[in-house]
Amino acid sequence: MRRDGNDRKVDLKDDGLLSLEELIKEHQSMVYSLAFHFLHDTGEAEELAQEVFLKLSRYASQFQSSRHLVFWLRKVTSNLCIDWIRRRKSGHQVDLEDLAKIELSDREDDFLQSRRLQRLFAALPERQRLMITLRFQEDLEPKEIAEILGMPVNTVKSQLQRAIALLRDKFQVLEKTAV
Repeated sequence: MRRDGNDRKVDLKDDGLLSLEELIKEHQSMVYSLAFHFLHDTGEAEELAQEVFLKLSRYASQFQSSRHLVFWLRKVTSNLCIDWIRRRKSGHQVDLEDLAKIELSDREDDFLQSRRLQRLFAALPERQRLMITLRFQEDLEPKEIAEILGMPVNTVKSQLQRAIALLRDKFQVLEKTAV
């Protein structure tokens, strides 16, 4: 029997340990939230979360701790999000150059700025969107993101910096054209 750092049982067996249903209840909000922030569609996020938990049911016996499980769930969710976007033929990809040409009428409502930022975010390359989501929505450190995505920490840091700089530059362009 394996236990996590809090001495909590994480194996899925018939001897009173955590059930798959309990694990799903415990982690469904994290998986759904990550998927939703990446896909921006509740139906697709729910469907993707179901796919993640189907995979969990197949690999549940391999987890050594609840921390290992959370890491695995984030990694699988992240990879499935990227695959999902690639399969999507009519995706929400927007060319950043086209965004600079969009006329924005009202500057008084913060909701409009939020929508503008969402459009800019949707136009980022998949990996950069995923990194920003993991960093700022899931509050993960670059080292943790690097582990999930299987890339060097410095690559994650530089990609995050590029993505933030790109968002900042394009947002400033939109702000100037909206004036």
